[in-house]
Amino acid sequence: MQLVLIRHAHSEANAKGILSGRISGVHLSATGISQSEKLITRLGAISVSELRISPLERCAETITPWWESIGKKSNRGVDIVKDENLIEVDYGKWSGKKLAILSGHKLWKTVQNNPSAMYFPSGEGLAQMQERAMRAVHAAIASKRKGAALLVSHGDVIKSIVASCLGMHLDDFQRIVIDPASVTIIDFSSSKPRLLLLNDSRSNLESFINAPYRKRNLLGGGGGK
Repeated sequence: MQLVLIRHAHSEANAKGILSGRISGVHLSATGISQSEKLITRLGAISVSELRISPLERCAETITPWWESIGKKSNRGVDIVKDENLIEVDYGKWSGKKLAILSGHKLWKTVQNNPSAMYFPSGEGLAQMQERAMRAVHAAIASKRKGAALLVSHGDVIKSIVASCLGMHLDDFQRIVIDPASVTIIDFSSSKPRLLLLNDSRSNLESFINAPYRKRNLLGGGGGK
């Protein structure tokens, strides 16, 4: 089973340098709309067993062009599921604030250097977020249908998933970069998850994702797919 993680495309809040969090009504920017349209070609006719997205508008707007153009036709019987466990971090009182201002807050160093201890004022903790995000992952990969599990979510949520799957402490998750509209792929076919692709914003991935699984012993690296 492959887990395909997509961060929502560039949003209006990204363009303004605002930490939007769970504020409703945040849509894709012109750049983001272009990125979402490019996902049609980038994903192609991939086979998916599950399609779970964050309930926020920008995630639906990111995946809908692909789903309506190709995805729905090639994955009959699969529905888009809005999964609350994939929603953006509840940044509490930080929501809607400029990142340039927040970077001067006394808690900013905690976010960057010790995120496992960070609880956003009137919001949630990053460790809580990681726990719920992994619940979404385990629910998705438990599917008995053929195909990859496709999840559309947010930068910090995806970073926390990657960190957990690689056995990294949450305090190291800021070392991971997840750009808007990027694709990250994790393989769950072995006893331990393996990272196959990270933060890819350019590749056409249909043949990569749809390739038949062949178990390999990884000594000295992979042998190519």
